[in-house]
Amino acid sequence: MKLCTLDELQPNSPRGFDLEDGTALLLIRRGESVVAWRNSCPHRGIRLEWQPNQFLDYEKQFIQCATHGALFGIDDGICIAGPCPGEQLEPLTVEIHDGEVWLIRD
Repeated sequence: MKLCTLDELQPNSPRGFDLEDGTALLLIRRGESVVAWRNSCPHRGIRLEWQPNQFLDYEKQFIQCATHGALFGIDDGICIAGPCPGEQLEPLTVEIHDGEVWLIRD
């Protein structure tokens, strides 16, 4: 499923997506690649952002859960601070083809 073009993603600026099946996800461009996570905190199962596309902490170093402040690595999704240390965001597989970002479903 095509999500967007690579050019629509600003480097290190997350963008959220809500799919027709109810899946919420976030993409973060890292150079010419993209990481994708399910938009759900492993601690409570709630959405991570506090406003649309606002997923990062103040320094833009970590993904931050707006509800309780848990911090997750952008590239590995592992919680390093907050109520769920060691837990991980659910990764999703995306591929880039001809400048388009595609979600790969298993």
